[in-house]
Amino acid sequence: MKRFRFKKIDAFAAGLSSGNPAACVYLKDFGDITGDEMQRIARELKGFVSEVVYLFDTGEGILLKYYSSECQVDFCGHGTVAAMHDFVTNSPALLAREEIDISVKGERLAVMNRINSEGSVYIHAPAPQFPAIEVSPQDAAAALGADDASVEDRFPVRAVQCGLTTLIVPVRGLDRCLSLLPPQEPLRRFCLDRGIDIVLAFTGETSRPGTAWRTRVFAPKFGYLEDPATGSGNSAFGHYLLGLSRWDGDSITIEQGPDWNDPNLVRLRTDAGTGDDRHVIFGGGAVVRIEGEYVL
Repeated sequence: MKRFRFKKIDAFAAGLSSGNPAACVYLKDFGDITGDEMQRIARELKGFVSEVVYLFDTGEGILLKYYSSECQVDFCGHGTVAAMHDFVTNSPALLAREEIDISVKGERLAVMNRINSEGSVYIHAPAPQFPAIEVSPQDAAAALGADDASVEDRFPVRAVQCGLTTLIVPVRGLDRCLSLLPPQEPLRRFCLDRGIDIVLAFTGETSRPGTAWRTRVFAPKFGYLEDPATGSGNSAFGHYLLGLSRWDGDSITIEQGPDWNDPNLVRLRTDAGTGDDRHVIFGGGAVVRIEGEYVL
């Protein structure tokens, strides 16, 4: 029998929005847990959280690994926000620092600590890539269970990778975006056949003043249909907007999810780079809901 320090934390929770739940398991040494055990815990938590984050604080650095109920995940934005918001809040030494480095799959990512001033942490998304995945608007609409007229023809359907390969699909209006209910298994097959991790649908029509876009993210590859608040997907969307010159990189707030009145809120901005050297930074707050031990 093994016991692990465990918390269930909702990332991007704000106001009446519930955020996106992540389970966080805190470890000191890589030998404390095996890959099979990490997958088993994530499988046992299916339906309770979308991903489990394993945070290793080895004394030489902080490393994060992510698992869904189906498989190991390359990167999980909301899980990173959840784990790092909690970890920094409870470490006086880290709370006094403006920037903390973490390691994800061998890549160094910076975490900006704005807990005292904004109640948030901001994460440098992995460097963007633009895979050559061609999907027609008609095929994208069919995969989302929508008619052809639902796809907005003023924007391209395009894949961007910022930790997860994200197919970005423009949708005509908020009503159509909120009414999307794609069939899970056909959408999963669509993604697997094309090397797509998640599908992000978006519209420029929003329900709240001061927000820039509404997104919805579907992730059947990882064992669930919809992700309620997504760091990696919205970071990919940020690079999509930069590439189309539809965003100047200044701070914006993205609404996410199917709720008209109380969407989850994801904040985006870029770093100090210029042109193609700019990286998208995403962030938000987090709320601890459950704290204790996980007994395996």
